[in-house]
Amino acid sequence: QVQLVESGGGLVQAGGSLRLSCAASGRTFSRYDMGWFRQAPGKGREFVASISWSNYNTNYADSVKGRFTISRDNALKTVTLQMNSLKPEDTAVYYCAAKPDGSRRYEYWGQGTQVTVSS
Repeated sequence: QVQLVESGGGLVQAGGSLRLSCAASGRTFSRYDMGWFRQAPGKGREFVASISWSNYNTNYADSVKGRFTISRDNALKTVTLQMNSLKPEDTAVYYCAAKPDGSRRYEYWGQGTQVTVSS
């Protein structure tokens, strides 16, 4: 079992930056793949980025490649999403998620944090 709490959302102008953080509880955080997802108004939830627990391998949605960076600190049980060159289309609620080792899906989700990018 793991609980996730996101922070760092807010309002920023286009071209600006935000850094989202996700704090996790639970003893086995180091063995969870971690991901960020987002959901814009009227749209479905979409994958943004992920980082594996084993070799810190990262994956990004095409729409954020080169602008967003995901990282994790197993000692602090945190995962961050550095977002640069933000665009109005990045406006969404951003969710942190955890996928236990051996699982095929993300099983634990945070409550979400709002990111709004003004043009």
